Amino acid sequence: MAQRLILRSPLKIVAATNAFRISGRIAGHPNRAHLLLSRPFATSVGTGDYLSRKHSDQKDFVHGEPSGPKILTGTIPGPKTKAGLQNLDSLQDTRAATMMTDLDKSIGNYVVDLDGNTYLDLFCQIASLPLGYNSKALIDAAKSPEMIQMLVNRPALGVQPHSTWAKTLDSFMSVAPKGLTQVFTAMCGSCSNETAYKAAFMYHQRNKRGFNNEISNEDLSSCMKNSAPGSPDLAIMSFEGGFHGRLFGSLSTTHTKALHKVDIPAFSNWVASPFPNLKYPLDRHQAENDKEEARCLAIAEEKMTPKSSGTPVVALIVEPIQSEGGDNHASPKFFQGLRDLTKKHGILMIVDEVQTGVGPTGDFWAHEAWNLTTPPDIVTFSKKFQAAGWYHRPELRTNAPYRNFNTWMGDPIRALQAKTILHEIKKNDLVSNAKETGAYLKKELLTIESKYPATISAVRGRGTFMAFDLPTPEARDVFVTKLRALGVNTGGCGPQSIRLRPMLVFQKKHADIFLDAVEK
Repeated sequence: MAQRLILRSPLKIVAATNAFRISGRIAGHPNRAHLLLSRPFATSVGTGDYLSRKHSDQKDFVHGEPSGPKILTGTIPGPKTKAGLQNLDSLQDTRAATMMTDLDKSIGNYVVDLDGNTYLDLFCQIASLPLGYNSKALIDAAKSPEMIQMLVNRPALGVQPHSTWAKTLDSFMSVAPKGLTQVFTAMCGSCSNETAYKAAFMYHQRNKRGFNNEISNEDLSSCMKNSAPGSPDLAIMSFEGGFHGRLFGSLSTTHTKALHKVDIPAFSNWVASPFPNLKYPLDRHQAENDKEEARCLAIAEEKMTPKSSGTPVVALIVEPIQSEGGDNHASPKFFQGLRDLTKKHGILMIVDEVQTGVGPTGDFWAHEAWNLTTPPDIVTFSKKFQAAGWYHRPELRTNAPYRNFNTWMGDPIRALQAKTILHEIKKNDLVSNAKETGAYLKKELLTIESKYPATISAVRGRGTFMAFDLPTPEARDVFVTKLRALGVNTGGCGPQSIRLRPMLVFQKKHADIFLDAVEK
């Protein structure tokens, strides 16, 4: 049996991976790369406890999955993938692409590239696939007469909704966050947040002029010149390290990578407040973390007042876990503190569940774990929901039609997908699966962290929504590349973190394969 390759330091990881990149082999062993990359995962008997852990007898959520990853090419990406990306690059920028997929051959938790390499996918199209590749339930839904009708006759839902639209929205409301009885449908996560901001501004101005009073002629005429009072100076408050999209308003509340924002005009009076920088493991740093959260709440309250920037803050937006920013967590106490402050200062609370929503944290909505005394005013969603939009209180409806509007007002095809996804989640209790699988995954990652503290640190997460840190950004990038060479697809976030975003059908047997690859 081939010995496992143990990389105990970032420098050794870099050296071994560079050797693999250059030659397709591990230095000194011409055939070693093939042996390592094509061996069965989580099935060999090792000398330690690790490889004896396996869950191959688990009941499958997805029938027909391969038993594990399989790498056929000496380099990643392989020649066919490289050629495919080069061809596409003549038409569209491919610099962010890590692979080109063969969707016909992909299934469940496994994605296949053009070269036939099979990867266990823990990134799942940037956290957006709940049921895995080629879900039978979604394929059956795609063949339904209702889906065909929506494919052939896409309706402009704001002016001519079809006869079954209300029934489709009933499925959305079956998982509505507590206290929110309305839903606005949109196209993507960024435009969900963008239209939620518009709703917050309009709600604020309605309250200012008298909720049922008419808009003045001065407001109507001045807004056409982009001038006050019709175009008021108002702000959305966000948090450092937060990510809420790349459109104009949402980009002004995004604070992850400078490359996202540079060269784009911004709302300069929109304030950003520090998000807690917690230390891990949490149970060993309770006092320090409590102090850090109290500091952040104090600054947040200061920034909520107009004297901070001269611009009234009408709403704040916050992620339950700052995902793109590095999987940064805060306690339920911190979020309850934020809610108390928004109520005190008459500010709306928008919870961005675009990435955390629909079950991966072990709760359908991550903010459910906060047990807030009063629910958020708006909860935005997309990604695993497939459809996009936001839930809200009735008062946040606009006072006239067309004010928060576009041609499509959502996508009935994605809404029908969402309806099917919700049915499968409930039928198979996939939220509980995420909680149970995540608890196992976290326990084992903490064990690996204790064995390799110089390489892996700050294991954190809820459900399967997890992350850990590498010593440097360069070491993180190398680690992601090395995992991909071993047939496991993950993604980075923040300066030096690896984030795990598997499907809801990800099980302990899949976790074993991932853990095996991490230990290598």
